[in-house]
Order: sequence, then structure tokens, then C-alpha cells
Amino acid sequence: MKRWRSWVLALALGGLLVQAQALPAFDEVRAQFHSSETLVLSREGEVLQRVRTDATARRGAWRALTDVSPALRHALVLSEDRRFYEHSGVDWAAVSAAAWANLWNGRTRGASTITMQLAGLLDDDWRARGGGRTLAAKAGQALAARELERHWRKDQILEAYLNLVPFRGEIVGIDALSRTLFAKAAHGLDARESAVAAALVRAPNAAPALVARRACEVLRATQRDGAVDCAALALFTEGALRRRAWAATDGVAPHFARQWLRAHPAPGERAPLSAPLQRMAQQTLQRHLRELRGRNVHDGALVVLDNASGEVLAWVGSSGALSDAAEVDGVLAPRQPGSTLKPLLYAQALAERRLTAASLVHDAPTQIPTAGGLYIPKNYDLRFKGWVSVRTALASSLNVPAVRTLVMVSPDAFFAQLRALGLPLAESGGYYGYSLALGSSEVALLHLTNAYRALANGGRYRPVALRLGQPLAPAVQALPEGAAFIVGDVLADANARVPTFGTDSVLATRFWSAVKTGTSKDMRDNWAVGWSARYTVGVWVGNADGAAMHEVSGVSGAAPIWAEVMGWLHRGVASPPPPAPADVVRQHVRFAAPAAESARDEWFLRGTEQGLFAIKSGAGGAHLTRERAEKDAENPAQSGAASARILAPAPDTIIALDPDIPPAHQRLWFEAAGGGTLAWRVDGHVQGWGARWAWLPWPGRHRIELVDARGQVLDALRIEVRGAALRRSS
Repeated sequence: MKRWRSWVLALALGGLLVQAQALPAFDEVRAQFHSSETLVLSREGEVLQRVRTDATARRGAWRALTDVSPALRHALVLSEDRRFYEHSGVDWAAVSAAAWANLWNGRTRGASTITMQLAGLLDDDWRARGGGRTLAAKAGQALAARELERHWRKDQILEAYLNLVPFRGEIVGIDALSRTLFAKAAHGLDARESAVAAALVRAPNAAPALVARRACEVLRATQRDGAVDCAALALFTEGALRRRAWAATDGVAPHFARQWLRAHPAPGERAPLSAPLQRMAQQTLQRHLRELRGRNVHDGALVVLDNASGEVLAWVGSSGALSDAAEVDGVLAPRQPGSTLKPLLYAQALAERRLTAASLVHDAPTQIPTAGGLYIPKNYDLRFKGWVSVRTALASSLNVPAVRTLVMVSPDAFFAQLRALGLPLAESGGYYGYSLALGSSEVALLHLTNAYRALANGGRYRPVALRLGQPLAPAVQALPEGAAFIVGDVLADANARVPTFGTDSVLATRFWSAVKTGTSKDMRDNWAVGWSARYTVGVWVGNADGAAMHEVSGVSGAAPIWAEVMGWLHRGVASPPPPAPADVVRQHVRFAAPAAESARDEWFLRGTEQGLFAIKSGAGGAHLTRERAEKDAENPAQSGAASARILAPAPDTIIALDPDIPPAHQRLWFEAAGGGTLAWRVDGHVQGWGARWAWLPWPGRHRIELVDARGQVLDALRIEVRGAALRRSS
């Protein structure tokens, strides 16, 4: 029987020895260590963002022993293993003391050395559980410690222990502990912080008071004079244990990091973002938004694309601390694009040869019948320019010509064109109707900017690249190269945008660039998107909650940010105009009255060129002036107004002013049927002339009269206006 027991014991010890000898080498442990944080590196190799990607434990980077505070190393050895540098894995003196104390029910520090504890961290079979270790586990741990001491140096043992030991809660390793509880790197821990850290090794989840008492003992042992203020240390310990200074994410590209990690990059793979550009873009966006705070502007987003590769060079998803919704990614959030869809619309009209850049379109009041009633587009400045060329209409962002263009193209066809350019609109063209020309849909800044990149690339669409060196996807010729070229030439024409933006616009750059601004309804979204020879930049400014901004236009909101980023990109990089493609020709054109366009050289798709642009007499209707009315009054027989009558508004109409629109910007259209000279009299005063007239309403009950040139009343009705107070103009 004794021999049988001896064999069993020998086999057990042999098995434990084999298991102990299977412990990994130091280099293997270090190589297999994984931080709970992932670092997103820029194309230059700089850290853009740190993101926590492991929820099971909080581990920082592996820290070499030389990067750990000497105070902590000293405190840990005194606290856990005073004879660490003397024993060979097992402290037999401590084992004897522990056995004697257990015999007499005394208390002892414990006999587990740092090496034995490390063995337990490397092999779960030797780790203490809630009920303590079995005798076999203790024996195996001792054997493993001896093996570690045989193959590892003391500094390697201490280094691995500091990086693998659990400290408190989910915190594992000295790097995570120092950054979370003390908001500093491990090499900067002082004697007091080191004492708290050493105390946590013994009792990781103990109450703060118990940790403080233990830390006080450790600090006394490390201080030569032994003078320690334990009360102050207790307050410090309690504050440290409550601190969570290490945020789950930190850096300058939090929103891009989410998308990057979803692409499952290889370890060490770099992102396409440029760190200097990303920092500059973030700072520029925040600085301009601070200047707009008084106009109820809190959020913004910015993206920069490389024209050739499609790589994302900058991705600023929010204004950060300035925003109440910093987690919302403005680069991907769908918002109404306003007038930024117009270049894509005109490009399609050019491609279908419905218009040329010199074609004349009528910027005048218009009503378009739809299934839901009359659609009445208006310009941003509530003024109309009359007959203008397509070049002027697009560059000056006139709304009515854009809607007229969409009538030619049709909403369904334009919807299909937008989808071909990578804009995943949620509804159909029929759903948006003619308001699609003015950006009534919702698009993401990233998709819109990439659609403009297609214009920069001659109408060829490719998706964006989130990975550095990502192979180019096959190009889709979404628009003819010539149409894209002509639209780019228009958007780069500073003279053509003068009617709306003036001669000194922030959109004008020192180098060649094409840009378009946009503002959605009620000033809820403001955009500036454009490209140069190498880059396409898109900027959105607004509020994440959809609140309206106060008097923020395209040139005061997003455009200055766009211009500054573009200028930074080209501080040492040229941007020449693109060469003309083979399918365009240049020809001198002239314009006949009533178009007030100067003669110029214009680009045409080959086969659409012509030299003279004129309007047939009477086309588009006449606009009567006071002088014309007075002249007609001298010849009443020729006025032909006898049968005129009021078509709109209807009798006894009640008009409600829109509270979201400044009263001075609202108009009510009066319409009449019949020829001759007509005038409109409101409450006994002549206010306007012509068969169609836009009236500035003010609250109250009013009598509307349609009169001829002699002042004879031809028709009359009463209406009522309700809403915000507005002073009547004199």
C-alpha cells in the first residue's frame, strides 16, 4: 500500500513538474499581451485615436521595467516579497513563518512570492480561488516559480508581474492603473501613489478605508523617517479610487475611428487620414463655430477626400466640446443639402443637351402645379434677376431657374442620376417632387462630397476609400466628362457668382477651385462643397438637433471653413485648371435683350454650340412698372382691362404668417386675369402693378382692389392676415 501511494505521489509531482516546465518564455508572454485599447495610426504613423475595443478588462500598453516609477518598484517589493532578490522562487523563511502562524492561529503576511503570483497569472490552474488553493495547486505553483526563476531574469519577472497583475475592478496592469486612478504614466508615480498601488495588489476590491490603512503601512516602510500623515493619505486614496481619468476613447478622430475599426484593419495597419490635416481641420472648425455661437450654431462636420485615390484625408464628425451631441457623426448624419444639388442637376441637363452654359433661363415668379397644390419656388434673397444664362443661374445659386431645369429633366430622372453618383436617397423622385432641385432630400456629407469628387474626376464615380492604399474600385461614368468639366468651370467662375455673392466673396481662392454653397429650409443646414485639382472638401454647419441658425448664409457659415482648409492644403501645392476634354468646344457668344449678359467665350458640349442667344418677344410674360402704367393711363381705350378679374387670393381668405420665417421675408401673390394695364390697391392705396404681384402682408383685415389705369375698380375682395406683428411700410 505504501509503495502504491509513493508511486501516485511521484506521478502527481511529475505531472506538476511537466506542467510547470510548460510555462511560456518571457518574450512569448510579452508578445501575446494585448492592450484593451486599439490605436488608430495616421498615414504618417502618428496616433490619431485611442479606442477601447476589449470590454472584458482594462489593460494599457506593456510597460518595460525601466518605464515604471522606482518608487512603485520599491513599494511593491517591500509589500509583497521583501526577499524577492534573494530567493529562487519560493521564500522558505516566509513559508515557515506562515506555517507556524497557522499552527497558533496567528496572522502573517503570506508566503506567496512575486514569482509564485506570476506563475498563477500565467496558468489559471495555480491561481487562488474563493476557497484558496489546494495542496497540489500550491505545490505546482512552487514548482512553476522555480522554473520561472531558472529561465527568467528577476527584472523580467517583476516587469511581467507589473503588467499582468489585477489592481482594482477591471483594471489590469500598471499602465491602466496609473492612467485611470492617477491620470499619469507609470514612470511618474510618486511615493504616495506607489503606496496606494501596492496596497491594491494585496486587496484589489477592498473598501477605500482598508486600502488607505494598507497604503499607510507601505508608505511608512518606504520612508526613512517614517513620518506619514495617514489621515491625508486616506483622503487621497478615496479620491483616487473614485477617479476614472482614462476615457474609453481619446484623440482627434473619434468618428472616423469607428468606421475604421469596422473595416477590421490588420494589426499595425495605418489609416489614410493625415494627422496634421486632421488636427488643422478640427481646430479650424471649432474656431469658426465659436465665432458663430451667437447665431445659434453649435455643430459642424468636415471631410477631405483625395481626388485620385478616394482616400479620406480628414474626417471631423463634430465640434467636440462645443456640441451637445458630440457623439453624432455629422459626416454620416443625413441632412438637407439645399442648393448643393444644383451642380449635379445642371450637369445632367447639359448631358441630356437640354441646356448649355449660355442658355437663357427665366428667373421670375412662377407657380408649378403638383399633386399637392401649387409649388412656388423663391430665391434666397427673395429677388428675381429676369433672364439669365445657366452659368449665372448656377454660380449665383438662383432657385427658380433650377426648378425650371428640374421640370425639363424630371424628378425621377434626377433621382436616378443622384443614385448613380452615390447618393442613397431614402425616397423616390416623385416623393420629393420639384423641391428636389433645392435639396429637399437628405444626404450625408460624405456621400455629397464624394459626388462632387466625381465631378472633379470627369464624371467618373468611385466609392471612398477608408484604407490606405486600398485598390481602386471600377469607375462608373455617371456623367459625361464634358458636362462635369463645364459645371466645374462655372463653379470656378468668380464673375458669374457676383449677382448673389458680390465681387469680394470668401469663395474666391488664389488657386483654381470650384465650389458651391447651400442652405436648407429655415437655415437648419449650411454647406460648402468644392474641389481643386487634388482635393475635394465638404463642410456642414448647423445643429445636431435640427434647430434653425440665426441669419447664417453659405458665405458666413460653412464657406469660410472650406476656404481656410483649402488654402492650407494648397499652401505649397499648385492647383491648375483642368484641361478641356475632347467632347467640349469653346465659342464666343452674344446675348440679346432682355438678357443683361455680356458677350464672352463659353464652353459647349460638341454639337450644342451657337453664337447668339435671344428671347422671343413676349416670352415669359411682361413685368409692368409704374412708368408703363402711367403711360397706359393716357390711352385707356387700348388698355383692354375692362374684363379683368382677381384670380388669387380667393375672397375672405385668411392668411397666417409663418412664425419660422421673418415677416419681412414673406410674400402673398396677387394674380389677375385680363389684359391691359392693371394695378393693385390695398386699403385704398396703390401698392403694385401687373397681372401678378407679390405683396408684403401685414396683420389685419384688408380690402384688395384690382383697378385699371384710370383708377376704376375692376374687381375687389377682402382678406385677413394673422400672425406676427409687422410695421406697414410708408
